[in-house]
Amino acid sequence: MPVEQRVVSGQKIGGGKPGGSIGARETPEPAPEPPVKKRSRKLLLVVAAAVVLAAAAAWFFLLRGGDAEAAEPVHEPGEVLAIEPISLNLAEGHYLRFGMTLQLTADAGGSGHGTVDGSKAVDIAIALYSGRPLAEVSGAEGRVALKAELLHRLEEAYHGEVMDVYLTNYVTQ
Repeated sequence: MPVEQRVVSGQKIGGGKPGGSIGARETPEPAPEPPVKKRSRKLLLVVAAAVVLAAAAAWFFLLRGGDAEAAEPVHEPGEVLAIEPISLNLAEGHYLRFGMTLQLTADAGGSGHGTVDGSKAVDIAIALYSGRPLAEVSGAEGRVALKAELLHRLEEAYHGEVMDVYLTNYVTQ
């Protein structure tokens, strides 16, 4: 008896062979592309925060300018040098009775010069206040401005040995 053999195939007849004429040729479907993942906003925020934090840290440690007070040396207060009051001629026949004390630094006079001489301070005060109008000298605003100018000139003349100046006698007529 004859034995019948059957062959089972997954393809259609002639489907995979070039030039096959039986049935229409099927093109294989392309593999689906994996879906593009949307980037998480949380990740973006974390990266942005890290960049901002790194920039702030770099500015703080490397680029920030020092405070003006931190750059200047801090002097310890020393003795106070009292200067006898003097009379100064103002404009238009008026005069100013002027007395002051100088707040010296602790290291003032310690560079081999001995004690600090007050004659430079008297000379600077005479040059600054003499000949000024009474209104400029007697007004509060003018008095504050002149005192600031006097302190500036004293600091320069005494090479930083004077910290402050105090007006002890200030009478106009």
